[in-house]
Amino acid sequence: MKKKTNDGTSVNSPLLRRPIQRMFFVFLLPTFIAFCIGFVYPFLQGMYLSFCSFTTISSAKFIGIGNYIKALEDATFTHAFWFTALFAVISVVLINVLAFLVAYLLTLKIKGANLFRTAFFMPNLIGGIVLGYIWSMIFNGILSKYQTSILMETKYGFWGLMILMLWQQIGYMMIIYIAGLQSVPEELIEAARIDGANRWQTLIHVTIPNVMSSITICMFLSLTNGFKLFDQNLALTAGQPFIFQDDGSQIKTTEMLALNIYNTFYGQSSAARGTGQAKAVIFFVLVALISVIQLRATRSKEVQQ
Repeated sequence: MKKKTNDGTSVNSPLLRRPIQRMFFVFLLPTFIAFCIGFVYPFLQGMYLSFCSFTTISSAKFIGIGNYIKALEDATFTHAFWFTALFAVISVVLINVLAFLVAYLLTLKIKGANLFRTAFFMPNLIGGIVLGYIWSMIFNGILSKYQTSILMETKYGFWGLMILMLWQQIGYMMIIYIAGLQSVPEELIEAARIDGANRWQTLIHVTIPNVMSSITICMFLSLTNGFKLFDQNLALTAGQPFIFQDDGSQIKTTEMLALNIYNTFYGQSSAARGTGQAKAVIFFVLVALISVIQLRATRSKEVQQ
């Protein structure tokens, strides 16, 4: 056999890689600049504005932590947080269980599997606003037979949002689970069958441990999507129905965190924009903290396996 010589033209050749390694900053610089302009600068500016009273950025006046105090004392913000947390927990469980089930069934070599994959994935391509209005018409058409609507009771709004979320997200998570299931070594499954394991035992002890990386990704995406839900909430219920407090103020019972921040910033007086910005910072910290905890918890399972 003729031995291959390294003439310096190979992609892995040290003669080619060393200059690239020495000049790595040239390749990273454009991306780093774009990241700073598109994320770091707006984020830092938003942090600063959360400590200010302002109507426009140029008129910002530093006032300290007053905006954060108002945000934490706002009953609508507290209600939106707990409503969003409940929604996120239930949606994470349902989305991942159903998406994994669909993916598992579609990897059993049934007829028309590719057609089913396409059908399940297509709802993810439709915008949230459009989906919200479509499902609003569907739900109100059904509920009108019972002399009610999705805007009249909190439970209808909650489960309406849940059904919409499931319908949109399951297909996307299904694709990730299918990729994970197809990467499970056939040798492990055959070995389990030879050892006498049935299909359920093989699924629990062989398949699921080997798709933990897919589970980590899907749980992260479904959790963050649950907390960040905005378009669908705005179009489907806009936070309604209302309940009145003793002081005469209103709480929108199906208003989620992102919509509450939007309504504070744009729906109230310009003096409340600082409070809305403070809510946005608190929202960012909460989502980041919960996401990190979830990633650590699920990745620890990957290491153990």
